[in-house]
Amino acid sequence: MKWILFIILCLIWGSSFIIMKEGMEILSPYQLASIRIISAGLVMLPWIRTAYRAVPKKAVPALILSGFLGTLFPAYLFCIAQTKIDSSIAGILNALTPIFTLAIGMLFFNLRVGWIKWVGMLLGFAGMLVLVLGAYRQINMQYIGYTFFVILATICYGLNVNVVNQYLKDVAPLHIATIAFTALIIPNLIILASTGYFSDPNLLSGHLTKGTVAGAVLGIVGTCLASVIFYTLMKKSGPVFASMVTYGIPLVAIGWGFVAGETITAVQIMGMVVILGGVRLANK
Repeated sequence: MKWILFIILCLIWGSSFIIMKEGMEILSPYQLASIRIISAGLVMLPWIRTAYRAVPKKAVPALILSGFLGTLFPAYLFCIAQTKIDSSIAGILNALTPIFTLAIGMLFFNLRVGWIKWVGMLLGFAGMLVLVLGAYRQINMQYIGYTFFVILATICYGLNVNVVNQYLKDVAPLHIATIAFTALIIPNLIILASTGYFSDPNLLSGHLTKGTVAGAVLGIVGTCLASVIFYTLMKKSGPVFASMVTYGIPLVAIGWGFVAGETITAVQIMGMVVILGGVRLANK
């Protein structure tokens, strides 16, 4: 079951970068990120009463913090970063998530990890580097400073995984997503309004439809559905294995390239094998 969840997450999040790119052809990064989060929150509204009744009140602050760390901050940081840096660099740095998950867990949350998991994690990261670097002939380094937005996002992810693992073990994944996302609706509506989205004449003419739909898909599938699956996977297999989903994202990106008619090289195949081997080790 956990491998099925792992693969589904790889497919969803691996496809998100393409949708993000399409959305930002129409909308600003702040508008796209806001619509993404608002959409996720609106979808979860039907479960809000059930969630608040089922969750202990002492867990609510941790749930809201999880929403900020795992959704709000990364959504804006990734959109801002991808206005200037190549998706190849974003893909490489996104895979720092498991490393930050382990480091933060060991430093601040008393997380204990055996050496086999460390080897598996580092092996998976090495395979991801081989895969991504083998897929791109040239990486644009002009705006390398924007990579720090991605690094900051992965630190947020690492913090969030540990917060959920430490304080929300007994909270159902659906309730985590419901409270975390609905709490972000109003702040993101304010941000979206401040960007001029609602007063933009292109909104009524339909020119913003493509970007709006992209943001909604990112929110409903890439944030809402994927987060419930991720929290379920984390409860079943632990934070280390769950965070290694980021190693599978480049696999999906390469797959999209293959569908578009690109060829898969021997180097990329080798990278895929190394990634899968690392994930398997980390699962021991």
